[in-house]
Amino acid sequence: MSLHLIKLCVGIDEFTQLAQWQQRRLHALAADGKPAFLSHITRMTPKRADALLDGGSLYWVIRGQIQARQRLCAIERFTDADGIGRCALVLDPELVRTVAQPRRPFQGWRYLKPEDAPADLDQAAQELGEDADMPPEMRAELAALGLI
Repeated sequence: MSLHLIKLCVGIDEFTQLAQWQQRRLHALAADGKPAFLSHITRMTPKRADALLDGGSLYWVIRGQIQARQRLCAIERFTDADGIGRCALVLDPELVRTVAQPRRPFQGWRYLKPEDAPADLDQAAQELGEDADMPPEMRAELAALGLI
């Protein structure tokens, strides 16, 4: 059974900003002749790595709401230049917009059960006959009014 992680996306204000930052990172790595893959470095290594790598994703909390996810491709332990153990969460470059789901601030990452994870926005919009390209602010306002 798969399992997911949830993490605050610090310093990012909206989905498109995260997407642009990641694209710039991939281009910079390629320009430097380094392997172009996305990873997020953490201090702690998830103990349930097998379940996470069985179809799990990292869900990003942007400005108090889960707004995006990326599939977890690998979890790699390493020791940094200071001799401190770290963990690289290797991410699929495809950034998927999700239905916004409020989350309070927390430190580090947390496990997220599949039944608690928000649906992908394209899939949810298609099922409801909505426009997936609707601006997030408008979607949030319509949801608050109970119209979607």
